[in-house]
Amino acid sequence: MEEERSLSLLQLMVNEGLVPSPEEENRKTRVAWQRRLPKQDIAASSATLLTYGSYGLGLDIDAFCVGPYFATMVDDFFIVLYNMLKSRPEVSEIHYVKDAKVLLMRFEFDGISINLPFVQLKVLVVLENLDILNPVFLRDIDETGWKSLSRVLANTRSCRIVPDLKKFQSMLRCVKFWAKRRGVYGNLNGFLGGIHLAILAAFVCQCDPYVGLSALISHFFITFAFWPWPRPVELQDGMLHSTLNPTETRLYIPIRLPFSPYEYCHSNITKSTFYKIRTEFLRGHNLTKDLLKFDFDWHNVLEPFPYTKKYVRFLKIFLLASNQDEFGDWVGWIKSCFRCLLIKLEEVQGLCDPNPVEYIDVNIVDPHVIFYWGLQAGKTNAMDIKSVKDVFWKNISTGYQGPFGK
Repeated sequence: MEEERSLSLLQLMVNEGLVPSPEEENRKTRVAWQRRLPKQDIAASSATLLTYGSYGLGLDIDAFCVGPYFATMVDDFFIVLYNMLKSRPEVSEIHYVKDAKVLLMRFEFDGISINLPFVQLKVLVVLENLDILNPVFLRDIDETGWKSLSRVLANTRSCRIVPDLKKFQSMLRCVKFWAKRRGVYGNLNGFLGGIHLAILAAFVCQCDPYVGLSALISHFFITFAFWPWPRPVELQDGMLHSTLNPTETRLYIPIRLPFSPYEYCHSNITKSTFYKIRTEFLRGHNLTKDLLKFDFDWHNVLEPFPYTKKYVRFLKIFLLASNQDEFGDWVGWIKSCFRCLLIKLEEVQGLCDPNPVEYIDVNIVDPHVIFYWGLQAGKTNAMDIKSVKDVFWKNISTGYQGPFGK
């Protein structure tokens, strides 16, 4: 019966288009192939692209540009490589995000979405088969590069230490799909990002190495529904972990990065989003604790979150720009500032549910996106929205270098 539940879950993933076809896999392999970027004046030097994040786990594509010591982010990445990519017929909707915590380019390559950050290594030649976990390559990396590098390091390490990589990949597909359906996926909105879910899934795989997929999903929910936060989640990676840093207890969901004994996943989780994440863990547990009941149905577990039934009041965030290039930069910057807006709302309103779904108005021609954040019933329905807007506008007006949208 448990095997039947696992097979039905896998079939649901296929039906939802979450398991790539052989044709899609071939396209992704072609796009993510590690390429050299030689400098004309230094024939021996090179850079390369590494895959990480979801693609490295057999899911969507995330790539990572690794350059030699003389290739700079300002000139070579954001100008030279940007122009090279922009001139390619396969590339569309390319824009760079210079003002977020992780600096990167975003674009579509042959219809596939790519996030491309950059890190500079203190070497002349970046080999195609680079072992990014080798400590020799991690010396003297600046803070910006280290933030970008943490995801590829965590992914590489996780893939090496889980007992069954294929089972881990299937589990992570399911968990990401659940998080998106239930509105708890998206680091910029204060929820769980891909690297958070990957480490949580790897932790369960290590604890239960011999059970099937359906049991892993059930164990995932019961484990984190009753986890004694802020106790950190730590993978068994052979490292001697330090005791929890007192400053890290401010994290609502501390998750240790598997390549470091003292570093944690970056998190934007707030009081509101922590409450919703725990509520959804508990809901998932209640729906999967009786997997072997005859009327069990995965569709109930993965039902989309009913925002319009749950909330009667919403905060509407409407972003617009005059063209697509400016729009991408503008939206990327606003999203990177969402956490300060969420904290201000908690201060004046109470709990808030920042729905990550992006909506559009078919009657508007200019590039735009609309967010609707659910507002919990507070002591009063009156809210000083002007003070919220003033604080948020002051925050987004500081440090942004591109043309302002609306």
